[in-house]
Amino acid sequence: MVQVPRNPASRSATSRTAATSRTAATSRTAATSRTAATSRTGATPRTATAARTGRSSDAPAKPAAQTLGGPQVRINLGRVFKAEGGNYFLLLGTTLFLVIFGLVMVLSSSSVDSFLADMGFFGGLLRQGMFALIGIPLMLVVSRLPLAFWRRVAWPSLLITCFLQFLVVATGLGRGTGGNTNWLNIFGIQFQPSEGIKVALVIWLGVILSKKQHQLDDWKHVFIPVFGVGGGAVLLVMIGGDLGTVMIMAGILFGALFFAGVRLRLLAVPLLIGVGGAVVLAIASPNRLTRIMSFLNEGCTELSGEISQSCWQPLHGTWALANGGVLGVGLGNSKAKWSWLPAADNDYIFAIIGEELGLIGCIVVLGMFILLAFAFLRIMRTATTVQAKVSTAAAMVWIIGQAFVNIGVVLGVFPVLGVPLPLISAGGTALLTTLVAIGIVLSFARGDRSSEPQNDFDDRDTDRIEADRA
Repeated sequence: MVQVPRNPASRSATSRTAATSRTAATSRTAATSRTAATSRTGATPRTATAARTGRSSDAPAKPAAQTLGGPQVRINLGRVFKAEGGNYFLLLGTTLFLVIFGLVMVLSSSSVDSFLADMGFFGGLLRQGMFALIGIPLMLVVSRLPLAFWRRVAWPSLLITCFLQFLVVATGLGRGTGGNTNWLNIFGIQFQPSEGIKVALVIWLGVILSKKQHQLDDWKHVFIPVFGVGGGAVLLVMIGGDLGTVMIMAGILFGALFFAGVRLRLLAVPLLIGVGGAVVLAIASPNRLTRIMSFLNEGCTELSGEISQSCWQPLHGTWALANGGVLGVGLGNSKAKWSWLPAADNDYIFAIIGEELGLIGCIVVLGMFILLAFAFLRIMRTATTVQAKVSTAAAMVWIIGQAFVNIGVVLGVFPVLGVPLPLISAGGTALLTTLVAIGIVLSFARGDRSSEPQNDFDDRDTDRIEADRA
């Protein structure tokens, strides 16, 4: 027999093929053995692996990166310093602009009176700036508070502020100005509790109407809490004689009810009663009646008399606006602030704005308040709870309504009511409370995490439910 020599390369390839076949057979055999062992023991491969390593199969395995703490720290910081929404920055930016603009105008309008009071030309600015430096950080702190916090403090805040207002009208601690008793003097510190009642009503109305949201068609669930408790707070301010603040607070009550969804037919009767009461109070007070007569130009042409004196302020306010024209006389160049216009840095600061910055400056101020109202409406539209919606509406009616009432008084549309221009006029209590109210709305704009439903299941229960559904 003739033997044919084999090629060495063929022998090598054959060896590799045989080795590969043996390896595959061995792998199949091992896999079959593990599967059989698993079937006999009733354990899954993950369970078996956990049994060998001593780790529970229910506990999720931690990534190696998280054991070092790096990614976990970045996640927490991201939650704390996360970017806010557009509504948040729209409201915050408009508020800061109005506050800074107000400081500039307070400096310009109060410089003469501050110098005459031996406080220097910058006395009014320093005082208002101190309250701004306190109010702006306080607003940002308030904006970080959750919705549940406002539920807890709703009743205490209303009771405390009403008690302080009671001290104003019932004890010797109250101080009056312009025929109104609305200041409280404690240890030499004077402030207006009525401004605090406004903030308390913003919080309290949101909480109460959210609890009554399914009973707003029943007049008992509307009138008894809102006009019983809230009306009592307004009555305390009314006893002090501050009709302007009473009108703003009444607007807060009706505005909250309207945006909560109360039908207009239920609001018609209380509204008529409120208007009638305001007319009676205006006529019953000689000081307010004189203001009304001056508004009607009765006796303003006389050289002396109470009505002639009451005509002085609105008349010089009109002259200041007329002197400004379209472009104004320039910042700091007002003539009315040289002791011609009373309350030039407070109730009539809009007249100084019109004189120094002209029609263009007045339009800018009006536009900023319209933008502020737009920010409030956007937050209301995106609110996830009735409480956030109602409280935002109450704050909007307060701030925007008071702004247009003040501007209307300066323009001669309304009689003199003695309400300041929010965020712009001089006044520490008014600025602080307004910034706190805006901070409450900013907390709603950040998102209500506490309104999310509480999860009573842990992760293992959730995984088991998902497995059952699958």
